[in-house]
Amino acid sequence: MTTTTADPSEEDRLILGSIGRFLEREVKPHVHALEHDDIYPEDIVEGMKSLGLFGATIGTEYGGLGLSATTYARIVELVSTVWMSLSGIFNSHLIMAAAVERFGTVTQKQDFLPRFATGALRGGLALTEPDCGTDLQAIRTVARRDGNNAYRINGTKTWISNGIHGQIFALLVKTDPGAEPRHRGMSMFLAEKGLGFTVSRKLEKLGYKGIDSAELVFDDFAISADRLIGGVEGKGLQHALGGLELGRINVAARGVGVAQAALSEAISYSQLRKAFGKPICEHQAIQLKLADMATQVEASRLLVERAAQAYDRGERCDMEAGMAKLFASEAAVNVSLEAMRIHGGYGYSKEFNVERLYRDAPLLVIGEGTNELQRIIIARQLIARNKV
Repeated sequence: MTTTTADPSEEDRLILGSIGRFLEREVKPHVHALEHDDIYPEDIVEGMKSLGLFGATIGTEYGGLGLSATTYARIVELVSTVWMSLSGIFNSHLIMAAAVERFGTVTQKQDFLPRFATGALRGGLALTEPDCGTDLQAIRTVARRDGNNAYRINGTKTWISNGIHGQIFALLVKTDPGAEPRHRGMSMFLAEKGLGFTVSRKLEKLGYKGIDSAELVFDDFAISADRLIGGVEGKGLQHALGGLELGRINVAARGVGVAQAALSEAISYSQLRKAFGKPICEHQAIQLKLADMATQVEASRLLVERAAQAYDRGERCDMEAGMAKLFASEAAVNVSLEAMRIHGGYGYSKEFNVERLYRDAPLLVIGEGTNELQRIIIARQLIARNKV
């Protein structure tokens, strides 16, 4: 029961159909075992490379699919109905790619984007630090000049998606720790693994299994000055926040996918499970739950589409993306919990999908900026857009 305000084009339907068949054939039979043992899905990643997912939003001139954010959100929703972790593997990578495509030098675009598009060179975004999450301006990782053509980087990043299996990261640092305001001293580099760049540990998680989340340590890591995105210091926070708009649309679409999967599981189970002589879907208490769940899913989907369309028009959409992320992620938590309750004791069993959906959903209210931060962003934009 997937509906949107605008029907997908014929090209979109072909893309979604191809991905749907891949998920049905190559992913669904293996999700339970891979998720349970927290195994990185190498074979599935190779399949995603073949489908072009690592170049989904990268321009066609660089070998990508050049898809709109609207189409991309539909893909993320579809993937997340089967296994949300897969969307994280290519989303973090594509945020990095977007930073290069939007802000990089001509040489950086030509050198990196074709390899990003094929998935030959994969990675993600390295922003968060052990003492710094939402407040990015408080980061402590520092890049200092080492001659005219290089920098030395020292610091630690944590909760980095693709940290173990990725090879390159858009790394946010301080090039001028004493700058005021603080954002003027922030820059972003394309950091490939090498001497002085190590993965200290894999972080164990409640859910979101399969994708590796790691801590990265930069110990006097040497990097060439031509890896400074855009070639100019002081633009790092702008690059990071520009990518997070697409990232938040992605997280919102994941929320729709998880909520839709939980709703579908609940609808199916409620027709099979009987209590007091009839299927539980005929009991009013269950019907009220299903109605609220379905409404939350559909409202989330519409908010995601609105945000994606604003992004595609090139408009500032931090408020729209924040609303979509806030509502859809909360819907994922609520709907997955209700689906578990409808399943009763079976919902608490690892044999049923709703248990995994319930563990995956909480990440969405935290990732790409907490929902508390989204509320602040929404309120500030409301005031800025409606001055009296």
